[in-house]
Amino acid sequence: MAEPARGQALDGAAPAGPAAASSVAAQVFESIFEAHPDALLVVGPGGAIAAANPAAASLLQYTVAELSGMPIENLVPDASRARHASYRAAYARAPQRRPMGTRTELAARRKDGTEVVVEIALSPMERPGSHFVLAAIRDIAEYPRVKQALKRARYSDHLAQLARLTVESRDLPQIVQRVPEIVASAQEVEVAIAWLLDRSGSDFRLVGGVGMPAGEYVGLQLANRPDSLPGIVARQASAVLVTDLRTETRFPVPRPWLDAGLRSALAVPLADRGQVIGILSVRSRQPHRFGDDELRFLESAANLLATTHQRLQSEEQLDHAQRLESIGQLTGGVAHDFNNLLTIVQGNLQVLEDLPAVARDPEAGRLLQAATRAAGRGAALTGKLLAFSRRQRLQTERVDLRVLLESLCDMLGRTLDRRIHVALHVAPGCPAAWVDASQLESALLNLAINARDAMPGGGDLSFRAYPMTQAAGAPDAGRRPLVAIAVTDTGAGMDEQTKKRAFEPFFTTKPPGRGTGLGLSTVYGFASQSHGHVVVESAPGAGTTVTLCLPSDDEHAAADGVRAEPPAFVRRAGARALLVEDDPEVRKVACRLLRSLDYDVREAASGEEALALLQAGALRFDLLLSDVSLGPGIQGTTLAVQALQRVPGLPIVLMSGYSAELMEADRQLPAGCELLQKPFSRADLADALARVDPRR
Repeated sequence: MAEPARGQALDGAAPAGPAAASSVAAQVFESIFEAHPDALLVVGPGGAIAAANPAAASLLQYTVAELSGMPIENLVPDASRARHASYRAAYARAPQRRPMGTRTELAARRKDGTEVVVEIALSPMERPGSHFVLAAIRDIAEYPRVKQALKRARYSDHLAQLARLTVESRDLPQIVQRVPEIVASAQEVEVAIAWLLDRSGSDFRLVGGVGMPAGEYVGLQLANRPDSLPGIVARQASAVLVTDLRTETRFPVPRPWLDAGLRSALAVPLADRGQVIGILSVRSRQPHRFGDDELRFLESAANLLATTHQRLQSEEQLDHAQRLESIGQLTGGVAHDFNNLLTIVQGNLQVLEDLPAVARDPEAGRLLQAATRAAGRGAALTGKLLAFSRRQRLQTERVDLRVLLESLCDMLGRTLDRRIHVALHVAPGCPAAWVDASQLESALLNLAINARDAMPGGGDLSFRAYPMTQAAGAPDAGRRPLVAIAVTDTGAGMDEQTKKRAFEPFFTTKPPGRGTGLGLSTVYGFASQSHGHVVVESAPGAGTTVTLCLPSDDEHAAADGVRAEPPAFVRRAGARALLVEDDPEVRKVACRLLRSLDYDVREAASGEEALALLQAGALRFDLLLSDVSLGPGIQGTTLAVQALQRVPGLPIVLMSGYSAELMEADRQLPAGCELLQKPFSRADLADALARVDPRR
C-alpha cells in the first residue's frame, strides 16, 4: 500500500502507520507555530530561545535566526532582568499553565531598545529528559479598548504640552508654529496647519504648519471664500470633517493635496468671544482617519490656541496703551510749556509789526513774516503733540463721509504723484461719522502722505468707508455703532517690529528731513479721543491698511454740527479788562494785545489778587481774561465761578496752552464763558472777545 499524501492525512484520511502519523502531526504543529498571530517563543531549561515564530520576530524587531539561541533575558527590560531570572528558576521548579490576563504591566524589550507593553501566557512542554516552556506574547496595544485608552492618554499628554507652552511663552508667533507640531505628533498625521483671519474677516493668513504640501507656506494669504475648507469652517463656525478628499464635493480639493497622497481632513474654528478668528486643521493619508476622539482633541487644542491668542493680544494692547499713555502725558506737558513760549514769541512779533520803524523797513517786514511762519509751524507741531496725547479740543459734528472722502480724493488725485491711482468706495447706506471734521480730514491726509512715501514708484491708494460691528476686545465695544474708514496702499509694508512702534511720536522710517514721525501718532490720538480706535495691518512687500474706526451716530440732527460764525469784533474805547496770568512774559504779551484792541488793562499774577480787585469795587471791569493754570493757588476755572458771583454777567475768557485744561474747563464753566487755546494771535483774541461780549 502506498504511503498517503500529506494532504490526505490533513483531510482526515487514515494514516498508514505510527511513523507517518507522527510526521503529519509534526507538520501540523509546525504550520500552526508559523501561522499563529501571537508571538510564540519556545524557551529551553537554560533560558535560551529554542524556536521563534515570524510574529515574534515582527513584534520584537529581530529576525527568527537572531532570536534562535538568544537568552530570554535579552528581551526583558534592564530594570526587570534580575527579577525575571529568579522568577524563571522558580517556574522551572513548579511549572504550570498560566493564561493571559493574570498579570499586568509586563514589558518586552525590542531590538532598538524600546519597550512594548505585553501580556504573556506560559505553557510547560514536557519532553523526555528536559523541560521546555512555550511563551505566547501579545501586544496589548492591539486590543481595541486598550488602543483607544492609549490614544486618549497620548492626546491628554500632548494637551498638557500645549497648556505648558501657552502658559510659559509670550511669543505668539512661536506658539502658533509649535501648536501644529504638537497636534501632528499627537494625532500621528502628516499635515497640521493653523490659519488666522485678518481683522476685516476677508483673508486668512497661514501662521504655522507642518508637512505642508506644495503651495502652502507660513505667510500665505488665502481669501475667505465659501469654496475653501477654511472658508466653510468660518461661515458655519463649526468643525468640518472630510472622510475622503477624492470624493469631496463641498469645495474643490487643491491638486497638491491629492498629489501628496492626502485622503482625509478635519478642521475646527478658533473662536474668541463667539467670533471666528482662525482655523486649526489636520490632514492624513488614510481615508476615514478622524473620529470623535480626534475631533475633541483638535477642538481642545483650538480652544487653547484661541484663548492664548486673545490673552497675548490683550496684554500687548495693554502694554502698548500704557506706554503710549506715558508718552502722551510727557508730550502733553511739553506742548503746554511750548505753547506758552510760542504765545510770547507770536505776541511780540505782532507788536513789532505795529511799530512805525518796522513798517518803513521792507527787510524788517520780511524777517518778521519769516519768524511768524516759523512760530506757526511750531504751533502746528505742538498741536500734533496734543493730538497724540489726546488733549486737543474736538468740535464734534455729523460728518457725511461720502462728501468728505469725495472731496479729499479729488484733491489727492490732483496733488499726489500722478503715478498713484486714487480710488474710493463708500458702502451703500454707510452712516455718518460723529467726529471733528477738520481733525478727521487732517488724519486722512496724514495717512495719504504716508502711503505716498511708501510708494515712490507709484501704486494704488484706496479709501473705503463702511459700517462695522464692534470687534471683540475693541476699546469701546458695546458703547455705540462704528463706521470704518480703511486707507490701503500697495507700498513696501511694515514688519512686526515697525508696526509695534508705528504710533509712537517721533518714530519714523523715512529719511532725515522727510518727516517728523508724528503722522500716525496724531491719527492714533484723534481716533482714541473720538472714542474710536485705529488698526494697522501690514506685511513686508504686501502694502499697508490703516483702518480708522470712529463713532457713527445718525441720531444727531444735522443742525447739531453747524458752527455759527463769530460776530465781527467792534472796538469800544474805555472798556476795562482784568488780565490774570502767572507767567510774567505771557502776561506782558497778552496785555499789549488787549491794549492794541483799545482795552484799559489791569494785571494780576494770581487768582487771589484778581478776586481782591473784583471785591474792592473801586473799578468796574468789562472783561476777565485769565489763564486756567495759575500756580499753587486758585485756578482759572474757580476764579471764573467766583468772579461771576461777584459781578454777574461779567464776560470771561479763559486761556491755556494745555488743551486738557480747556476740555476740563469746558465741563466746569457756566454757559457764556469762552475758551482760548494758546498760542493765539490778535485776531484769535478778538474773535473770542466778540463771542463773549455781545456789546462788542
